Amino acid sequence: MDPQDSPKEAVLITGGGGYFGFRLGCALQRTGVPVVLFDIRSPPAPLPEGMEFVRGDIRRLPELEGALRGRGVGCVFHVASYGMSGREQLHPTLIEAVNVAGTENVLRACRRRGVARLVYTSTFNVVFGGQEIRNGDESLPYLPLHLHPDHYSRTKSVAERKVLGASGPALRTCALRAAGIYGPGEQRHLPRVVSYVERGLFRFVYGAPGSLVEFVHVDNLVRAHVLAAEALTARRGHAAAGQAYFISDGRPVNSFEFFRPLVEGLGYPFPSLRLPLALVSGLAVLTEWLHRALGALCDFQPFLTRAEVYKTGVTHYFSLDKARRELGYEPQPRDLQDVVAWFRAHGHGRSPGDPGGERVRRALLVLLLLLLAGLACLLL
Repeated sequence: MDPQDSPKEAVLITGGGGYFGFRLGCALQRTGVPVVLFDIRSPPAPLPEGMEFVRGDIRRLPELEGALRGRGVGCVFHVASYGMSGREQLHPTLIEAVNVAGTENVLRACRRRGVARLVYTSTFNVVFGGQEIRNGDESLPYLPLHLHPDHYSRTKSVAERKVLGASGPALRTCALRAAGIYGPGEQRHLPRVVSYVERGLFRFVYGAPGSLVEFVHVDNLVRAHVLAAEALTARRGHAAAGQAYFISDGRPVNSFEFFRPLVEGLGYPFPSLRLPLALVSGLAVLTEWLHRALGALCDFQPFLTRAEVYKTGVTHYFSLDKARRELGYEPQPRDLQDVVAWFRAHGHGRSPGDPGGERVRRALLVLLLLLLAGLACLLL
């Protein structure tokens, strides 16, 4: 962190029981910084020495204040959020409570307990809602709230503005707008992709072949957060105070080509069928309607949501110039080989000679029915 600023200063990470929060905590702990993980769920692995876990909910202010009390916390990394993908995106009340009210509680707790710095984990989605963006930068305005296709993006935009608006002499804040996170052991996006592949559902791609998006390896994102916290200190002239930064690997790529090494590395063929973006978007709309009608009875996992279709099929990527200039951020080259190895080590991947023919036939039938339903939705 910043040993010259405060050698024994501790940090607290909301969402510290999740994939990224835990990786961030472990990286900080290795530098000798006392780390407090705050989450409603337990971390995915035993805690290293020098790290503490406090079970709590950011929706409850007393629990946040209790986690900060008496631990000498000088910096909070606010990572916790809800509604990023899949069925989570279709629970608006909970998304609002966690992402907006929870962030307000984090700000209140920081002020009351004298925390000096707050780094907020934000998202590209605060400016993106399905429109094409090429090499955008932080001068882009926030997307109007009513244009967001999902509650997660809208609430993250509201929360980011609250965080940056709170920056001042007593509490310096900044926001890191992260691309899609990947890395070995990631538990949100990659297992869903692999499950579709293994069940024979990954039978097509969509959107223009030249569409480009961005991803960020977990280790690059960890490094960006450490640099951001340092850039909020007096030693760095509070350079990041009140600022937002786009963070990625700095390598725009077609989203489906990005996943090709994972699919083929697990022994599966990469699909050659390409569908129009509008058709798949119509399917996503239908899925959301069905979930709205039936979700109370069966909270099923949608195949895709509109926001996911846009994020994977519409070009949007951003310059890293500001993060390089003000934070000193420089992404390290990464690929999916460690991800493939992780899935192989955990029993995934097709064995040689396993054609999976019956599984593929069933999957094709399901996809055909879904696509026909999506086409009917577009025509009605």
